[in-house]
Amino acid sequence: MTTITASMVKELREKTGAGMMDCKTALGENDGDMESAVDWLRTKGLASAAKKAGRVAAEGLVGLATEGTTGALVEVNSETDFVARNEQFQELVSNIANLALKADDTSALEAMPYKDGGLSVAEQLTEMVGTIGENMVLRRSQRIEVSDGVVSGYIHNAAAPGLGKIGVLVGLESTGDKGKLEDLARKIAMHVAAANPIAVTEDDIDSDVIDRERAVLSEQARESGKPEEIIEKMVDGRLRKFYEEVALMSQVYVIDGESKVRDAVKAVEGEIGSPIKVIGFVRYALGEGVEKEEGDFAAEVAAAAAGN
Repeated sequence: MTTITASMVKELREKTGAGMMDCKTALGENDGDMESAVDWLRTKGLASAAKKAGRVAAEGLVGLATEGTTGALVEVNSETDFVARNEQFQELVSNIANLALKADDTSALEAMPYKDGGLSVAEQLTEMVGTIGENMVLRRSQRIEVSDGVVSGYIHNAAAPGLGKIGVLVGLESTGDKGKLEDLARKIAMHVAAANPIAVTEDDIDSDVIDRERAVLSEQARESGKPEEIIEKMVDGRLRKFYEEVALMSQVYVIDGESKVRDAVKAVEGEIGSPIKVIGFVRYALGEGVEKEEGDFAAEVAAAAAGN
């Protein structure tokens, strides 16, 4: 009987995109003959992961994990919302989020062992494509760490603990009471989920963003026909309004609808007797920025009917 080696399994996986165990079985059933194994997989409908990899994946889940003073967010995409309700998929995303606590970036996370001595995260995703039958992509991940303080998060529309459509992480540095810091960080995370700021403070806003906004506001102001010196003042005033809308600390705090976020932070500083610094936040909304295919549902139904 032909010995089935790891390199043979790897080669067959690369040829077909099928799962590792399916490839091993196919080679065993065909005495190690590669082409016969490919045909066997095709007959069984298992040589499909590679084709599925070309499909748009804009559904799925955002996963959140925290441990001590570290937190991580990941987005794992699938083709349909049905998969997001699949327990296997939910477990996969949850495990990847926990692994992300120790990963420097998404590439490093993909290369990490999914389980001790087993497949990498990237390989496990390929395996799941064959098992569940949809394309899956680890789209992005990010980690926040603080030296002294808390990292807390919030999941909106949670499908399961730590899993949902929108996820937010917030890091606070402070030597003060950790319980009160945790409560504040969670509330700020809820605010970020709702208000979608682009930076912590006005000073943190990318200069390119400001330049683009100034250019648009200038063109709009010139349509008024006013002198340039008046236009400049108009633009400065509108930029201040823009900062209030997009800088976290300048936004109206959605928790009370009245104070600014910076005022809420100052209030807790008074309670704990220690300064608080918002070192950063991460907000992932599922599928944002992914160009989704617009299908013709009526045409799909007609095609399905014609095939019956």
